[in-house]
Amino acid sequence: TSHQGGYSHDAVVHALQKCGIRHIDTAKRYGCESLLQKAIKESGVKREDLWITTKLWHSDYGYENTKKACLESCERLGVESLDLYLIHWPDAHVPGKSNREVRAETWRAMEELYEKGLCRSIGVSNFLISHLEQLKEDCVITPHVNQVEYHPFQRPQELVDYCRSRDIVFEGYCPLAKGEALTHPSVIQLAKKYGRTPAQICIRWSIQNGIVTIPKSTKAERIQENCKVFDFTIAEDDVDILNGMHDGRHVSWDPSLIV
Repeated sequence: TSHQGGYSHDAVVHALQKCGIRHIDTAKRYGCESLLQKAIKESGVKREDLWITTKLWHSDYGYENTKKACLESCERLGVESLDLYLIHWPDAHVPGKSNREVRAETWRAMEELYEKGLCRSIGVSNFLISHLEQLKEDCVITPHVNQVEYHPFQRPQELVDYCRSRDIVFEGYCPLAKGEALTHPSVIQLAKKYGRTPAQICIRWSIQNGIVTIPKSTKAERIQENCKVFDFTIAEDDVDILNGMHDGRHVSWDPSLIV
C-alpha cells in the first residue's frame, strides 16, 4: 500500500487469496492500517503466515513516542506484534534537536521494541550511507533492512553494496518508477524479446539484482501480472542494458539533502 494511488480492499484480498502474496508493506503515513486489518480477516490467511511491515512517521519520532506509535500501529492492524518496523524517513523535523540526535533516540526505542519481541525485525527506509554510519556510531543493533527507491533510473549500487557488507537487507520500492520505466524503449524492446510485460521486465531485473522488490498496485490483474516473474530469467547482457539506464532521478523522495 502507499499514500499515493489510493487503497483497494478487493485488491488486498485478491493478492492474499489468489496470488499467494504474504508480505504486506504499509505505513502509518499511508492511513490504511485499520483497513488492512479488515482485508486480512476477510482473506482468511492466518496471521502466522503473513509478513507485516509498517513504518514509523516522523511526527512520532523520539524515544517514548516511537514505543507508543508501534503499539498504536499494532492495534490498527489488529496484530500483537510486527514482523518488520521501519523508521520511514531520515529527516526528523524536531525543533532544537539535530536529525542525528532524534534518529539515535528513536532507534534506541526500536532496539527495545525488538528486544521485547514487539517487532521481529527493525529497520530504516530512505537512509543513505551517511545516515547508516551515524546510527552505527550511536547505537547497538544494526538495522535489519533498508527500504529504498530502486528502479532502472535509480540504482544506488554503492548503497546496495554498503548494505550487503553490513548484512542489511536491501528492499526496493517503486520498481516501475511510478510507470515511467514502462514506456522506455529499452524496457519495451526487452518485454517483446521475452514475451513479457514491461512491468514484469522491471520487477524481474530488480529481483535478479538481488533486491527484495516491493511493487504496489490497486488492480487485481496488475497484482497477478507482477507476481508472474519467477518462471523466466533475463540474460546477463540484457540486465546490463537495464543497469545502464540509471540516471539518478527520483520518482519518490530524495533523501540526499538530509544530514
